[in-house]
Amino acid sequence: MSAQADGAAVTVATLKKMKANAQRFACLTAYDAAFAGVLDRAGVDVVLVGDSLGMVVQGVETTIPVTMDHMIYHSQLVARGMRRPMLMVDMPFMSYATPETCLANAARLMKEGGAQVVKLEWGELQLDMVRRLSECGIPVCAHLGLTPQAVHKIGGYRVQGRDDATASKLREDALALEQAGADILLLECVPMALAAEITQAASVPVIGIGAGPDCDGQILVLYDILDIAPGKRTRFSKNYMAEATGIEDAVHAYVTQVADGTFPTAEYAFE
Repeated sequence: MSAQADGAAVTVATLKKMKANAQRFACLTAYDAAFAGVLDRAGVDVVLVGDSLGMVVQGVETTIPVTMDHMIYHSQLVARGMRRPMLMVDMPFMSYATPETCLANAARLMKEGGAQVVKLEWGELQLDMVRRLSECGIPVCAHLGLTPQAVHKIGGYRVQGRDDATASKLREDALALEQAGADILLLECVPMALAAEITQAASVPVIGIGAGPDCDGQILVLYDILDIAPGKRTRFSKNYMAEATGIEDAVHAYVTQVADGTFPTAEYAFE
């Protein structure tokens, strides 16, 4: 069960305390009120309205076509359906291309969408934006490793940080983002040994997706664990419906396995 089973609302401070106490926390995506309620009842700690909605809800091939209005709409739906989990929302492609648009769009996600944390993908220009958001009191999750919005730039969905140069760069970037004010780091498709190093070095919570068992928290796409996502399920996700009696049971099993450290195993990670 979640460490917040007493019903208290999860905050950034909650996650930092859980990291300090070596308590793993569970995160999942949601895109509407009904599923948000299921995640709340099952004990999920952080709910992400991800721009993955482009692929799993809208049926497009990448996250690129997702707009700010899409994100705000789905964030509103999710916020209405839950009470306890912390609500994190993706900033979609090109919504943070300049400091001015970044700040304005992050404010919209919080004011109109109900976001408690905004998540943006890391690039060389984002350090100042993270700093500015932090200065304005906007909690930030910085996404490193495989960044889906840059899929055309990096040439596909590939594991990041396998060679010494890129691994060193990821370590440096993670610490720089923390120093700039990032409240949470998210590592996607990073070798598990490297993810463990970054998690240990960072004082802020680190969430992993395809990054091995040693991150402070884990996140997956809800439709993947329910085995209803279109196309082939990703290597790092697990079908929790296979042994569940229903949707809420599947989500609860995921929460329990993250908390007790039995998910992810090496089968769902990368060397």
